[in-house]
Amino acid sequence: MATVVFRDVRKAFGSVEVLHGVSFDIEEGEFVVLVGPSGCGKSTLLRLLAGLEHITSGDIMIGERVVNALPPKERDIAMVFQNYALYPHLTVGENMGFSLTLANRPKAEIAEKVGPAAEILGLSNLLDRYPRQLSGGQRQRVAMGRAIVRDPQVFLFDEPLSNLDAKLRVSMRAEVKNLHQRLRTTTVYVTHDQIEAMTMADKIVVMQDGIVEQIGAPLELYDSPANLFVAGFIGSPAMNMLPGRIDPDNSSRFISGDGVALPIGRPLAQTPKDGAIYGLRPEAMLLGGDVPLRVEVVEPTGSETHVIGRIAGVEVVGVFRERIDAGPGDDIGISVDTTATHLFDAASGKRVSV
Repeated sequence: MATVVFRDVRKAFGSVEVLHGVSFDIEEGEFVVLVGPSGCGKSTLLRLLAGLEHITSGDIMIGERVVNALPPKERDIAMVFQNYALYPHLTVGENMGFSLTLANRPKAEIAEKVGPAAEILGLSNLLDRYPRQLSGGQRQRVAMGRAIVRDPQVFLFDEPLSNLDAKLRVSMRAEVKNLHQRLRTTTVYVTHDQIEAMTMADKIVVMQDGIVEQIGAPLELYDSPANLFVAGFIGSPAMNMLPGRIDPDNSSRFISGDGVALPIGRPLAQTPKDGAIYGLRPEAMLLGGDVPLRVEVVEPTGSETHVIGRIAGVEVVGVFRERIDAGPGDDIGISVDTTATHLFDAASGKRVSV
């Protein structure tokens, strides 16, 4: 295990700068997820850590060493990619031990390392098979096993579940997390899927346009997003955003652009001068109340009912535990759980304290 440190890391491709001074620390044994939309710089940052791209400026440290100039093989890391990159002519066991074979390690040593890794991943009875004889999930486990046998200081995962179907992704999320809990190796995981980030990470780094927007534990980011971007990115369905202003006569009440009053719950520490954005989580809507919701689409999912509609002319999504007898064009009254509402400054996009 090792710590990982990024200090003012910048990366440019020609005249285009894609990372703008990224700085944060990863503790020993921590599972950190880099998350953000396509093009935010998360995979580039991972490739810089792996030594697959050259850093433009700044420092990257693994343990006590600055690794900026070190080739990948000297960084003591192991990487699992989106595509499995298995050799089709080698068996599962030979694929898992390939890096040790290249290093001319004795066969007995290779078997000694491959065996426990295969047992951890449930591959012990598949060691003599070839990749073409495996399912997608099994191939990904082989790729993970190839990384485990190297016993690195840091595991790097670059969207490893993207090629799997939805059901398999759920089970593989649990397998990756379980693997980390057993090995406790420092892990850096890149994904654009915020559900993966929320369910797997000890710490999430949210990125946009080459900068870090917020760093924190999953529930910390969910409960206290620093700005509009993080608020809209973390959570599924996404947080609803309604523009308006604070009631000048009552700082614990928000007035939407169409004049609908929404509760904030507690007086504000400061009032935005140029308008505000009211953030309302879908699950913070409760049936019964005086806030009008015009129904457009009802989506029963079994345990929950999703309602797409409009409040004050703004499209919103509500998630209700109850089954709703309503259809397009109907109006239903809702109330708001004020412990789960958020307020943002319309000009800066930053969270307003309450």
